[in-house]
Amino acid sequence: MRLYSGSTTQLVEDTRVNAISGKLKTAFYDHFHHNPPDSEVRSWKNSLRAMSDVIEHAGLEEQGVMLEYKIPTTSRRLDCLITGRDHEKRQSAVIVELKQWGETEEAPGDREVLTFLGGRKREVPHPSAQVGQYRRFLEDVHTAFYEEPAVQLESCSYLHNYRFDPEDPLYAPKFDQLLGENPLYTMGQVSQLSEHLRDRVGYGEGLDVLRQVEEGEYQPSKKLMKHVSDVIKGKDEYVLLDSQIVAYDKVFTTARSGLSETDTQVLIVKGGPGTGKSVIALNVMADLLSEEYNAHYVTGSKAFTKTLRKIIGKRGSVQFKYFNDYRNAAPNSVDVMICDEAHRIRENSNHRFMDPEERSDRLQIEEILSAAEVAVFFIDDDQVVRPDEVGSVSFIKRHAERLGCPVEEMELETQFRCGGADGFLNWINNTFQIKDTANVLWSGEEEFDFKIFDSPHALEEAIREKNRQGHSARMTAGYCWPWSKETKEDGTIQEDVVIGDYKRPWNAHHRATGLADHIPRAHHWAHNPGGIDQVGCVYTAQGFEFDYVGVIIGRDLVYDLDEQQWIGNPDESEDYSVYHYAGDQFTKLVKNTYRVLLTRGLKGCYVHFLDKDTERFFRTRMK
Repeated sequence: MRLYSGSTTQLVEDTRVNAISGKLKTAFYDHFHHNPPDSEVRSWKNSLRAMSDVIEHAGLEEQGVMLEYKIPTTSRRLDCLITGRDHEKRQSAVIVELKQWGETEEAPGDREVLTFLGGRKREVPHPSAQVGQYRRFLEDVHTAFYEEPAVQLESCSYLHNYRFDPEDPLYAPKFDQLLGENPLYTMGQVSQLSEHLRDRVGYGEGLDVLRQVEEGEYQPSKKLMKHVSDVIKGKDEYVLLDSQIVAYDKVFTTARSGLSETDTQVLIVKGGPGTGKSVIALNVMADLLSEEYNAHYVTGSKAFTKTLRKIIGKRGSVQFKYFNDYRNAAPNSVDVMICDEAHRIRENSNHRFMDPEERSDRLQIEEILSAAEVAVFFIDDDQVVRPDEVGSVSFIKRHAERLGCPVEEMELETQFRCGGADGFLNWINNTFQIKDTANVLWSGEEEFDFKIFDSPHALEEAIREKNRQGHSARMTAGYCWPWSKETKEDGTIQEDVVIGDYKRPWNAHHRATGLADHIPRAHHWAHNPGGIDQVGCVYTAQGFEFDYVGVIIGRDLVYDLDEQQWIGNPDESEDYSVYHYAGDQFTKLVKNTYRVLLTRGLKGCYVHFLDKDTERFFRTRMK
């Protein structure tokens, strides 16, 4: 997706007659079905006038140009991409990141600066770091930039309101390599930027190169679990973008400074589905260990943790823990504790099989904060799916401050799951009345495949077909059927999920005995190929990602067309801890459950509704 594509000559003319921002605004509305913020329109008008002046100064008349080009599989957009032939007559393209900044200040991170954005000072990636990551990402996932004859890709930034000063924080020694790889130009350096562009794309045939970029495809996103293995082996394969860079560097900065402090340092990183929380956490974990920090990766998900341990092997698995592993930990015994899926933190670490004398009144969050010198919490408040999960941002912050722990917060924005389609996630939030968003209607983002199927058979066949094509794909459902522990005589699983003549087993219970060799236990359902023959629930799917996810939405949550509201039905639930203890929170928790399931897909989500009124409601919200 891009909002503008054409020749540099046309861009100059559209800018000269003051039409460019209007064209972008119209294209934005046609794609997203709401108007862009006024601030973005002003930015287009100002930045593109400056860019147009550079193009004229450079004499670029036979080049291609794309504006607001959506980076495949993410929610980020490039400001400007110019195409042509370079001085060696090779196909070439240059990403130009446009900034309206006027000044910056130093920031502690290796790749960050402070600048004034959105009404306050913010810690953001250095422009050379930001645009360099965009370049690396496209070289990784876009066929035009890696299949022969590949388009040579370079990147730079243009701060058209910024006065050059060699002593400025933008030119600090720690940025020397970034600046060398991704040059930065300011308002007084139009000639230098013009020369740079002429050398890279100034030798014509720009529209032909532009066509190759537009007709290129993106390869499937790297899988998280494959990435885990590569990270531990020291392979730097996952490219972090924008707020992910800031979060990664912030953890390291906090770790370095926090170990010298008396009180536990706390960093809360907020982010919705697909913003890369686990990717950042695992990158940080591997790199902290390589620098000889005693770092623990901690979650509340047995399936996720056991899968990680299996991939990593026995040697590294000891660093992967659960939230309830710190009941008897010595104070400050862990340098850095990375708490992923922190919304799953419980009130305490007691469990029903514990002897009475072992039980404690101590809060689980207190145990974690006591054991860690630096505690990092990756969290999404809207992924809480059980009444005993209390790890909200406000809960963690309140208890950390009560214990005298300094707290910092930051938020992730870049969306990688759901094809990078922010619109899909916003539409789901709006449709389930979880959050008000601008995305009232689903129009069918071109990079994400959402379909409703009339039967569970048709839904499963579509998921199996994607699996046969080499995609990772899984069937999931709301917890509306009992979960048997017993197996049949042949070692197969009881078929608990029954919808008419559709009968399928849940993922195998972790306490089931005599399982056949080809059937994975629940902990490994998401990663083991045998999981395609079972239906997963939220507890085995949460934290994982698939190319395609199938979701059966049961009658534990229905939409009342007369009352125009969601109704939770505890009588239709088989999740004892939720229907028995949730009380008036039942509807909210089941909404969150389906939000989690619907957002597991990288490339597509297929759905079947048991309640036809609920299906009709969803269809009314699809264009």
